[in-house]
Amino acid sequence: MEISYKTKGVCSRGIRVEIEDGIIKSVVFDGGCSGNTQGVAALAKGMRIDEVIDRLSGIRCGFKSTSCPAQLAQALKEYKTVKGE
Repeated sequence: MEISYKTKGVCSRGIRVEIEDGIIKSVVFDGGCSGNTQGVAALAKGMRIDEVIDRLSGIRCGFKSTSCPAQLAQALKEYKTVKGE
């Protein structure tokens, strides 16, 4: 299943995540700091949803209250809520 998430408070405009059986298959950030978002996407690939949420929640970007990694965690939290997990 692929989900799309509109980010809030960060440079990237959105995130697309492909999930299969609770495992991240791919992550694509629309915009943002290319090297950083590609790195986060590569690290998240193959990880369980809950592990990504645990590791990335609460990360801040400079003085912002959130970050692109934290927005990925938020997208996954919303996915779990909708799926009833």
